[in-house]
Amino acid sequence: MIGLGTMGRNLLLNMADHGFKVAGLDKDTAKVELLGQEAEGKAKGFTSATEFVKNLQRPRAVMVLVPAGKIVDNVIAEIAPLLNKGDLIIDGGNSHFTDTNRRVEELKTKGIHFFGMGISGGEEGARKGPSMMPGGDPKAYEVVRPIFEALAAKVNGQSCVTYIGPGASGHFVKMVHNGIEYGLMQLIAETYEIMKKGLSLSAEQIHDIFKRWNEGKLKSFLIEITRDIFTCKEPGTNSLLLDFIKDEARSKGTGKWTSQVAMDLQLPVPSIDSAVEMRDLSKFKELRTKASLLYKDGSLRLNTEQREFIQSLEDALYFSTIITYAQGMHLLAQASREYKYELKLDQIALIWRGGCIIRSAFLEDIYQAYKKETGLAHLLLDRSVAAKINKSISGMRHVVSACASSGIATPAYSAALNYFDALRSERMPSNLIQAQRDYFGAHTYERIDAAGTFHSQWNAIKEN
Repeated sequence: MIGLGTMGRNLLLNMADHGFKVAGLDKDTAKVELLGQEAEGKAKGFTSATEFVKNLQRPRAVMVLVPAGKIVDNVIAEIAPLLNKGDLIIDGGNSHFTDTNRRVEELKTKGIHFFGMGISGGEEGARKGPSMMPGGDPKAYEVVRPIFEALAAKVNGQSCVTYIGPGASGHFVKMVHNGIEYGLMQLIAETYEIMKKGLSLSAEQIHDIFKRWNEGKLKSFLIEITRDIFTCKEPGTNSLLLDFIKDEARSKGTGKWTSQVAMDLQLPVPSIDSAVEMRDLSKFKELRTKASLLYKDGSLRLNTEQREFIQSLEDALYFSTIITYAQGMHLLAQASREYKYELKLDQIALIWRGGCIIRSAFLEDIYQAYKKETGLAHLLLDRSVAAKINKSISGMRHVVSACASSGIATPAYSAALNYFDALRSERMPSNLIQAQRDYFGAHTYERIDAAGTFHSQWNAIKEN
């Protein structure tokens, strides 16, 4: 393991706990010493790359867990000359998949296998069992498969790791995982906003609602930790810690990458897009503060019966969660065709059920949908999923319309609903856009009653 920060060290300790002989490399002596203390003789630490490599048996498997970008290239440049043909380098960070493509090709010329592997689960997942998404040469994967299957999270006895596909497919799948994560977090944040501003609920009441939801159809890791956040008090006080946190959300770029590649593939993921946009807008704190003094439209108080609305809110969050997952899975299917990844969507859903940040009860429904129909064009075409959507749509419309009337922003909720309503439209108003494009730019159009492309002299045929 190169990089003994929190994630790298915990993954290494996890491997050692499962009986594997492991070594770690870091230029920071303190991190190497910490590994030695926590490993209790089950792992070796090094500050010298040469000594580190000498202690590995061939074929060597070296995992890199450092921040994405140039630093990954620097590590590879240092370690690759010390390796032999047939050795394996694994990038376990959040690298952009195009960087992974480049590194695969560069190292191939040296006879070194390169894997891009997405890892989800944070610090606790790394130590106790993450979800892992490795992509690269399938034969090279067999070298490390027993290790990864041992340390991965387990659901019903199944390891939450599988061979994803060739090239950069592992990092691509992790990128989409993170995009879905952005969408789900934004939805939960909007739910909190509705409860706090629209219903004037206390922290204790919000905790109780999330606790109840986590025992039902919304059961997930993100709902679970949100529940717990509403019990955390500022040390030494009786005040909620959350209330002291500045409302500027940061990011490391993976959500943005998901939106960018979706646009490149011409496939809509508006729930993810809105989450990225709201994180960006949150950073304009001074601007928002000034605008709040100018615009007072909307009472922000929902004029509704509380118990009934909370039920609608549960349905709305469930509906929007399904839509967010569906957009992510649709993007994976499109990318699989475009990049020849040959992704198995049922297996991806399977390994996301445990260890990872977006694990939830609904992932079992996704797994069953794609297991039943491998070539399912869109998750919303599965009849079981459609039944859940139809059951929750009324609550979704109630929440979005009530919030719009009261001036409470729900961009992710609204994006999910608008996506659904457009997707289920057999005929969209896009024919007018085509007419406009042909009118001002002679871009041509297609007809529903004849094959081929057409152009009209609009000025000549318009009525006087």
